[in-house]
Amino acid sequence: MQNQYTDWKQALRSGLLGGAITVLLSLIGIVTAFSNTYIVNKVISFGELLIVGPIAALSLVAIQKARARHPGLLILTAIISGLTSGLVILALAGLGQVINLRAMFLNASNDLYAIYAYKQALVPGLLLRLLVSGLVGALVAGFTLLPGRIKAAISQGLLYVILVGLMGRLIGTVLNTWGFVAILFKWMFVANSLSPIGAIFLFLLTGGLAYWRYGRPKTKQITDPKKQKLVRWGTLGGFGLLLIFLPNILGMWFSEILDNVGLFILMGLGLNIVVGFAGLLDLGYVAFYAIGAYTIGVLTSPELGFFNLTFWQAFPIALIMAFLAGVLLGLPILKMRGDYLAIVTLGFGEIIRILVLSDWLKPWLGGTQGIQRIQRPVVGIGEFSITLQSQQQLYYLILAGIVLVAFVAVRLRDSRLGRTWMALREDEDVAVAMGINHVATKLTAFAMGALFSGIGGTLFAAKIGSIYPSSFQFLVSINILSLIIVGGMGSIPGVFVGALALMGLPELMREFAEYRYLFYGAALVAMMLTKPEGLWPEARHRLEFHEEETPPPEESEAVPESA
Repeated sequence: MQNQYTDWKQALRSGLLGGAITVLLSLIGIVTAFSNTYIVNKVISFGELLIVGPIAALSLVAIQKARARHPGLLILTAIISGLTSGLVILALAGLGQVINLRAMFLNASNDLYAIYAYKQALVPGLLLRLLVSGLVGALVAGFTLLPGRIKAAISQGLLYVILVGLMGRLIGTVLNTWGFVAILFKWMFVANSLSPIGAIFLFLLTGGLAYWRYGRPKTKQITDPKKQKLVRWGTLGGFGLLLIFLPNILGMWFSEILDNVGLFILMGLGLNIVVGFAGLLDLGYVAFYAIGAYTIGVLTSPELGFFNLTFWQAFPIALIMAFLAGVLLGLPILKMRGDYLAIVTLGFGEIIRILVLSDWLKPWLGGTQGIQRIQRPVVGIGEFSITLQSQQQLYYLILAGIVLVAFVAVRLRDSRLGRTWMALREDEDVAVAMGINHVATKLTAFAMGALFSGIGGTLFAAKIGSIYPSSFQFLVSINILSLIIVGGMGSIPGVFVGALALMGLPELMREFAEYRYLFYGAALVAMMLTKPEGLWPEARHRLEFHEEETPPPEESEAVPESA
């Protein structure tokens, strides 16, 4: 009996929190803004999902924390949680009828109360809302009591219906040019949202696949080295073919997103050497990016009138300048570590930005007006040459740069120099005591990172055709460092995943207008709480974050019997 009272108290707390989250989302205006953005046309809107979602999530929390495991008691616990959330929503609507809440909360309007009441008369509509809240809790409890295979199928089906329904406009942009697929799109979607028939079809398809995958026997791991090599190269070949045809498949707008993500991948691979491999925190990394871009601009732009080189003639000079800048930055900070190193590198980045904006260098660098008419890359010879101008054409140049830089980064990681960097990262004093030349090691890390960033800067200048000081702000360094942390420190695949998550995802979330960064920030918080080591962490960092989960050795293994 005591456990039952404890469970109900927890249900009340979860319900209050769920209702508070719903009220918060309502008062910032997001529920009203998306009340007509349908996931399933004329059935459920995104605004309604934002009301029901917190109630369902907190009901699930109440069930998971419940001590009693009887099905009837679990369902009752979830219903109490759902009803409590509904009462919080009703309290806001009722208070709004007595007090003019709009004096404090602009979005506490009659439109919001009408959404709460399903656009019915206020009293019966709010009672219906209370009933639905309790029903949501009961459905969540029933869901937790299902077998694991059925739960996996239902959750996968609902997840895909929600994601596809929200991304209907973007999916339509891609599929409308695909002939037969466009006909299927028109059948499944109505007004950029899933039709009811399309939602049922998608739910059954994705849920059925999840049900089949959950129940099938586990495939035996391939042990033959020849077959492993064949599978690995076959997978890489298929992925490579997909990357080659991706701009034609996705179109111009998505190619622009891919180009931007690719540039950040290039810079992320460079900073990953400095921060991830060598453990040197660099907050002025954007300086090398700017040096590469401005070197290309000065050498190729006829606007300045100093030089008139082609892109490929200026390209190696820009890389040499970025490489030398990395060495020059490394020289005065060899004895610095931690926060002091971060402050000095931050200062270096700001020095470059101020020099670019200075009147002293304005005749050479353009000052606030920047540099225009930068030469585009030309591929081919004579009549067979092509000037890379469109975003789809420049995609292949950026892709080639990523492949080259990633190959070099992998080889460096597995080389003796890479192991030296990692030894320096783990403990510099011990590394020096073991005979590692920390001066040359640090300088090499800074120089290689600057070289890769310079490649990104040159391609950025070629892509835009003009450069301005505002493109090289401190926030760029923070974004690159963030994508490494999100992807996984020291992990080369993590750089790709982090760039897609941090640079690509916000562009795809433009459907959410000014609220996209709210969802984006919530996703980042959830990710850092659930996977602090990153989305694709390096093996060493994964062990560090999950060291407490490693089972202790057996006593017989820890202490030999002879002892």
